[in-house]
Amino acid sequence: MKSFSTENYVSTQELESIVGNAGISLPQYTEVFWQERIEKAVAPGTKIDCTVYPNTQEELAAVIAWAGQNRCAVLPCGSGSKLDWGGLVKGVNIAVSTSRLNRLVEHAVGDLTVTAEAGMKFADLQQILAAAGQFLPIDPAYPQQATLGGIVATADAGSLRHRYRGVRDLLLGITFVRSDGKIAVAGGRVVKNVAGYDLMKLFTGAYGTLGVISQVTFRVYPLPESSGTVVLTGQTNALSQTAQILLSSALTPSAVDLLSPELVAKLGLGKGTGLILRFQSIAESVKQQSARLLEVGEKLGLQGSSCCENDEHQLWQRLPETMWNSATKSAIICKIGIRPSEAVTAINELPVQDAWIHAGSGLGVLRFENTTAETLLQVRRGCEAKGGFLTVLAAPADIKQQLDVWGYTGSAIDLMRRIKQQFDPENILSPHRFISGI
Repeated sequence: MKSFSTENYVSTQELESIVGNAGISLPQYTEVFWQERIEKAVAPGTKIDCTVYPNTQEELAAVIAWAGQNRCAVLPCGSGSKLDWGGLVKGVNIAVSTSRLNRLVEHAVGDLTVTAEAGMKFADLQQILAAAGQFLPIDPAYPQQATLGGIVATADAGSLRHRYRGVRDLLLGITFVRSDGKIAVAGGRVVKNVAGYDLMKLFTGAYGTLGVISQVTFRVYPLPESSGTVVLTGQTNALSQTAQILLSSALTPSAVDLLSPELVAKLGLGKGTGLILRFQSIAESVKQQSARLLEVGEKLGLQGSSCCENDEHQLWQRLPETMWNSATKSAIICKIGIRPSEAVTAINELPVQDAWIHAGSGLGVLRFENTTAETLLQVRRGCEAKGGFLTVLAAPADIKQQLDVWGYTGSAIDLMRRIKQQFDPENILSPHRFISGI
């Protein structure tokens, strides 16, 4: 059992005056899942004294204000599903979770917008929206656990990005707590809103380094009447031709994803490299577009099949579960980006078994087991040669200590540092988690 110094004990008492005794969790009373997430997120030697759970936005602001006044570094988080993504956080004293800020603020059904607190889980929001015949078109990792604030902080969009674009394009407004404890608002709750600075784009993908998101407003869409998925497998050249024909055609898929041969086999989809496409529209359109694609694939010698309803649901559930599963401690999960024109070639050339690339954007996910830092650097060089990047999201701490997890070498680092200085001059929010140790 960890013993706290008098200073830490007094600090805990001060925090309890803000959030109550039930709002403080000490390490020895924290569930194993949370302890493991914390351990993966922080650098060796960094010990977090407690996790704080504010119940309201005002309590969250008071906690951050206290941290700023006491020069206490903070690790902001939601449910912890992606807490270990990015660089290892150093010198933090407390974790602050928004998981109890999970209320629906407003659902303007007619305006196709929804506002909710940042700690609401994505799956819970989708259930609320579905009751009104709507949905938020994002496919995040860990959809049952991921919170809205965490999805924004990590810019985690998924396959539906092909049709609906990224998180920042769906985000209409945010409310966040600054590093000094002040509550700030950016954007609004309507689609046509141009007031103020576009801080939504700045906060999307900032990994909690600029402020703690407390509320979000999203643009939502009507649920499609019908959905169907076409699976094509076969040789690289044929798949490349199919992808080119598809992307230049009038077909309107919601998702266009390439899968490595090993991943195709794991999912029981056949042999060879895979191309899976999802169509969501009225039933007749889904049927016609699926048939057209199967016809193109057949002419090019590809094996094709179509699935819908339960089979389709299972496929789109098993695919992310297979890629994002972090049950094994040796698992390394990376985000990559390459030129879309290089996607089909890359899926076969990169020295990795499990690869999943969104063909329209060139963004994707790689999963390794028991690999080395040198192998990751080799893959990074391969991505860079194809006009892209590789970011190590989740990996054992010893791997992250051997390389720069972000690998960013662009010209914007000085600008990023200045932005960080403006928003968090004392560097108390997620220190060292972002690019170049920001």
